Amino acid sequence: MNTVSLAQNLAAALNAVDADRLLIEQPYDYKSVFISRVHPDTTNPRFFPAVMMSDLHALQMLERKLTKQQLITRYDAKDKVVIGKGCIVNCFEYGTNEWKKANQSIESITELAANVAVSEIIQVPTIYPLESGDYQILTGHRRFFALVFANGINSAAHFKVYDKCPVLPKTKQFQENASREDLPQYGKLQAFEDALLEIETLNNTRKRMGNKALTVRQTASTLGISMGAFDNYNVLTRYPAVVKAYADGCSTPFIQMKKLILKIESDYKLEFDKNILNAIDKKNINERITKHLNGETTNNTPPKKKSSYFQVKIKSVSALKTLLTSNVTELETGICWDELDWDDHKAVEETFNKIVEFLNKV
Repeated sequence: MNTVSLAQNLAAALNAVDADRLLIEQPYDYKSVFISRVHPDTTNPRFFPAVMMSDLHALQMLERKLTKQQLITRYDAKDKVVIGKGCIVNCFEYGTNEWKKANQSIESITELAANVAVSEIIQVPTIYPLESGDYQILTGHRRFFALVFANGINSAAHFKVYDKCPVLPKTKQFQENASREDLPQYGKLQAFEDALLEIETLNNTRKRMGNKALTVRQTASTLGISMGAFDNYNVLTRYPAVVKAYADGCSTPFIQMKKLILKIESDYKLEFDKNILNAIDKKNINERITKHLNGETTNNTPPKKKSSYFQVKIKSVSALKTLLTSNVTELETGICWDELDWDDHKAVEETFNKIVEFLNKV
């Protein structure tokens, strides 16, 4: 779905219903649909380049009556994965990073297919109709490929079928990615970025119609995550080096990676006596993160120690008055107060600086 059509769909939806109910007022039904009529979404972070083969060709591959090269030629499957009944063929170049990542997905799919073969899927894939009369997957790509592997494309399966494509499809995809512990970290980060772009379009549409943009708290709620998790995703997607690391197979837990990013940022700010980072600063920090993740030393000057919490400048009387007379924990600052460790000097300092920066902008 391109940006123009998304904006048009959002404008129509905002005229019809309350924007806060956009994600829940999506009519759907449960139906049995032939797998051959369902197509994966190539823009979904959970998608990996896959082609479905006929049940006959899957059988011929298993009986060694069809070679891998013949399969690649027949399905134009170079640098793709071909999936059929009881058969998955990795057609990426052997030993490459893409080949390794595809193998990880294949292992996950075959494990799930083994469960599908003996029991029903509790949470079925969701799909919506296309103009051609076929369907496209919205969520549940891994479950769909498991169905193909377990039963073949000539079989039928149970799906949750929306009457039409949901107004915010990327947001729905992120909601599922974020709530699943077993999904790859890179897919979650990419899904978050895609969903934020969608919500940005939603906010622009709301403004053009004379409404306010969603607050940070409303955005987190729309994404189906807590304020703390929203802050985590924001930090993790702040620098391209981090997203690239996870795309290349990094398995560092998100919380550990977030601490690393914040430390490198903090050290940089101390070294250059900065409170607000510009584009050049972020580029430099991105390079430092890259070197750190690659095991290289940055040879930076040790940061100076601060003697107090209060290093930022309050730029207006209004900001100072708000700070002294208001309960700042109730402001829409994006800070998750429940997760703040008050015994952590650096964490408290960063929180205070974030509050003052927020008040200065307001």
